[in-house]
Amino acid sequence: MAANKSFFGAEGLLPTFQRGGDLFESKLSKEADIIAALYLLVIGVLSTLGNGYVIFMACKRKKKLRPAEIMTINLAFCDFGISVTGKPFSIVSFFSHRWVFGWGVCQWYGWVGFFFGCGSLITMTVVSFDRYMKICHLRYGTWLKRSHAFTSLFFIWIYASFWATLPLVGVGNYAPEPFGTSCTLDWWLAQVSLKGQVFVVSILIFCLLLPTAVIVFSYAKIIAKVKSSAQEVAHFDTRNQNNHTLEIKLTKVAMLICAGFLIAWIPYAIVSMWSAFGNPDSVPIEFSVVPTLLAKSAAMYNPIIYQVVDYKFNCCRPRKSLQKSNSSRIYAISSCRRSLPSTEESVGKHEE
Repeated sequence: MAANKSFFGAEGLLPTFQRGGDLFESKLSKEADIIAALYLLVIGVLSTLGNGYVIFMACKRKKKLRPAEIMTINLAFCDFGISVTGKPFSIVSFFSHRWVFGWGVCQWYGWVGFFFGCGSLITMTVVSFDRYMKICHLRYGTWLKRSHAFTSLFFIWIYASFWATLPLVGVGNYAPEPFGTSCTLDWWLAQVSLKGQVFVVSILIFCLLLPTAVIVFSYAKIIAKVKSSAQEVAHFDTRNQNNHTLEIKLTKVAMLICAGFLIAWIPYAIVSMWSAFGNPDSVPIEFSVVPTLLAKSAAMYNPIIYQVVDYKFNCCRPRKSLQKSNSSRIYAISSCRRSLPSTEESVGKHEE
């Protein structure tokens, strides 16, 4: 049995699944492990290629990135990090029918998954609040600069680093999943002590509920504002109508990304909370692996959303150009270009 400091509670109580046996041995059938490994292999390749492409295109024009693009690239970097640093370990373990990398790598795997996952959610929280300010408080756009985007990045990475590192310094822990071939936060600490309960509740509030509340609030306000201002927009001149259309399009992209992330992670959060505060034995091992695999697919969605929305927007609307007075620059939405950086560049120039 792997040595796990969370095995020993203040009252000598142990979570059910930790009471003996090889924690790193798969509790699934070999056939189920192979299916899970193939599934992770497919989404890992798609996620790496998709997010890698977004990052590559951004690097080619890094000096021209606008605030909206910087946040988008940060989200792609988080998804790329999850795919490259985490999925290979779980894929090999599923194929091997056990976690083969030992306790140290289990801790690393748990940290990486939580770090990039938290970074993704906080990035989407910042983006949703930025969309809210941009749509509902028009004066906000007049002072938004690249420096504010980089300040937001600093906050995002400090926030994710803080919460992901706490389990490594004794506040919480990372441990094997119930099915044995993956590692995550030790949710079962809440079954052991009050300290474990405080840790799990803190993670729940600050790394899920609070960011989700900001996202829901922001987009609820945006939807209400768009509905109330629909008639006002009709009286704008052509340039303002097109600018408004671009803002709404970018907001739709952000809404889809946030929805995809939450749909992927909420089932996992529910199962984790039940394991922490309910009866872990009531969650079948075969069932517990499904939310985990669904959560791991979240990194694959975003590049697909970028391409689908860009394709629909660019090919279903006539070509338009926006000209600023006293300027030779033309703001165009091309009906032929489908890449995210191209679309974001147009939006970014408007934000400038």
